[in-house]
Amino acid sequence: MYQDEYKRWLSADLEDPDLLPELLRIADDDEAVKERFAVSLQFGTAGLRGTLGAGTNRMNIWVVRQATQGVANWVKTQGGNQTVAIAYDSRIKSDIFAKEAAGVLAGNGINVRMYDALMPVPALSFATRYYNCNAGIMITASHNPAKYNGFKAYGPDGCQMTDDAAAIVYEEIQKTDILTGAARMSFAAGVNQGLIKYVEDDCKAEFYKAIEARQVRPGLAKTSGLKLVYSPLNGTGLVPVTKVLGDIGITDITIVPEQEYPNGYFTTAPYPNPEIFEALKYGLELAQKTGADLMLATDPDADRVGIAMKCPDGSYELVSGNEVGVLLLDYICAGRIEKGTMPENPVAVMSIVSTPLADKVAEHYGVELRHTLTGFKWIGDQIAQLEAAGEVDRFIFGFEESYGYLAGPYVRDKDAVIGAMLICEMAAYYRSIGSSIKQRLEEIYAQYGRYLNKVDSYEFPGLSGMDKMNGIMAGLREQPPKEFAGKAVVGVVDYAKPEETGLPKANVLIYRLEDGASVIVRPSGTEPKVKTYFTTLGKDLAEAQAEKDALAAACQPILG
Repeated sequence: MYQDEYKRWLSADLEDPDLLPELLRIADDDEAVKERFAVSLQFGTAGLRGTLGAGTNRMNIWVVRQATQGVANWVKTQGGNQTVAIAYDSRIKSDIFAKEAAGVLAGNGINVRMYDALMPVPALSFATRYYNCNAGIMITASHNPAKYNGFKAYGPDGCQMTDDAAAIVYEEIQKTDILTGAARMSFAAGVNQGLIKYVEDDCKAEFYKAIEARQVRPGLAKTSGLKLVYSPLNGTGLVPVTKVLGDIGITDITIVPEQEYPNGYFTTAPYPNPEIFEALKYGLELAQKTGADLMLATDPDADRVGIAMKCPDGSYELVSGNEVGVLLLDYICAGRIEKGTMPENPVAVMSIVSTPLADKVAEHYGVELRHTLTGFKWIGDQIAQLEAAGEVDRFIFGFEESYGYLAGPYVRDKDAVIGAMLICEMAAYYRSIGSSIKQRLEEIYAQYGRYLNKVDSYEFPGLSGMDKMNGIMAGLREQPPKEFAGKAVVGVVDYAKPEETGLPKANVLIYRLEDGASVIVRPSGTEPKVKTYFTTLGKDLAEAQAEKDALAAACQPILG
């Protein structure tokens, strides 16, 4: 079966000159043919993501056309103004895939609003809402290594597509022959016929205006003298982040030269993820050299931002996504109360795998903190519920531990541009009062307890990876662990049972232990990984770390 499909591709005009040589190279390698053609890239709520290359199980123009036809078929049933917004990042072939998607939409009589240069995820979410689109498409593989690319689909609200819509799109994709099934016209023809138009300057200006309107202490950054090192990690962040920071008065910015401009090969950060020390290495060296107050990095599609803060001894310490989330929640609450801009009955939102320290901070400021499933669309869904009730102004902040932040309802996905602005404003504020981010974090720990949150990942690549992951989760449900590292399990929450959690169904297990610690097990929705999230609480960091290490060792035989 897969050999037949392979032969069909061999005899087709594949248009992309990279594809045929790859297929010829694997002619005598049945395993390589099988790996590319036995299955197709699965379209889910995060869209598609895969390795670049030839075949149904790879990212290429044919897979993009087929997926876009699926989206087009769904859009045609939705009424409205029959428009789709498109943006793309710096990855290899992202611009080509964006134009291919635009050509298929135009070939189906659907209007397109596409950015004329690479832009981040939040800009796509904004344009989708700004032009009242039926859907949005973002060509990106987020923070994956260079050999990946992907296709994220968004609904009319600017949130990643709902499960129901994604299921319909997937069904339509399966009906579409990958080589012959997509209706399309050339990009040039689409432009000439007026079906494909670029995003206009007014939309871009409104995006920046919406972000800058969320300053907590407007004008403060101008006089702070904050010194920043910034790395866009060769992605989309350079233009929007430096523009917004410049507008609020932060101009002493040293850009990491090796990672300044778009480069889909990510030569200095093989894994361009601001959660990872290796990706920040160049920035940290530059921060040391320049004596910066703060080092900041955004991932390639600029929806996540990571930081390193300066310590009193002049060294730099990476700050986790949970810690930045708590710091920002604390800063926004204190600042808005001080400025008299806190709404009545304020709401913040975080994912179920994020730190319980945020619950303590929210409680202290009288903020309702809602918990959602992992994935920023669920935070977007909470904003939508507030909007439907005419109470969208109650939303002050949302975050998840994987370095995603949003303050304000102007988009419905995580936004590293506003994240960068608020982190820098917060750093500028603490600097102006003779304090620092580091000092404030220590004060928070002193007030609420020394929480430690760590994530470990177990990778399961290859065709059998998904089966292994499913087997592990099934095993945990059939024989639930009674203890971890000698600490008894006193409660289990299984998010596969919505009737018990009150949230939509999800493949997540939370184990609460007798001493207040917790272990969460969750397969990644976008990568062949099972993630374990540990929360421990100690009298100091060493005690919290020791318990985390013991819990991780106890998980090893179950997941390794």
